[in-house]
Amino acid sequence: MVGYRVALIDDHEIVARGFAALFSSSPDIEVAASVATVAELIDSSAGREPVDLAILDLRLSDGSTVYDNVERLRAAEIEVLAFTAGDDANAMRAAARCGVLGVVCKSEPAAVLIEAVTHAAAGEPVASTQWAAALDGDPEIADAGLSPRERQVLSLYASGAQAPLVAEETGLSESTVVDYIRRVRSKYGRVGREANTKVDLYKRALEDGILPVPGQP
Repeated sequence: MVGYRVALIDDHEIVARGFAALFSSSPDIEVAASVATVAELIDSSAGREPVDLAILDLRLSDGSTVYDNVERLRAAEIEVLAFTAGDDANAMRAAARCGVLGVVCKSEPAAVLIEAVTHAAAGEPVASTQWAAALDGDPEIADAGLSPRERQVLSLYASGAQAPLVAEETGLSESTVVDYIRRVRSKYGRVGREANTKVDLYKRALEDGILPVPGQP
């Protein structure tokens, strides 16, 4: 039984054929569609089983923008994994600001792409050095102004610890930990970087260097 349905949005036929072949024997991933534009995917989805994830080429030839493409997909309740040649830092920054689950370069080994798609299809953020570098050079990411204690609590909580364990690790009461998390969410919200879910908090922690990008020393 297939676990997740994904769609590739890329207007290069060779890439599309290679992507479909890569996942042809996967028990967890079904490539439900391979299209050249976001509009084509949205228009063809009526009456079909929903797609869990769109793997979006950031440089399509139809004149669409990264922002419009990601917003349209998310409005259709489809999560997005950016797929790029890696030579356009502005496009990667735009994708990160729009809330994609991660950025994967087309030059990565097949195993890296398979792992990234599998995690993203499950709704999990996919950290990469490319994503971290794009965010690090983005002047539009506003500082939320977290205190050292807030950063400590966020680091533990966003890493997967529940409030009781965070309380144990920090010496705070559980109610204080919950209050810290509430304040962290509020601070991010005030600078336009919403963090309503734990996945959002994980993304913000990666963006701000509070958590390391997996795989980096």
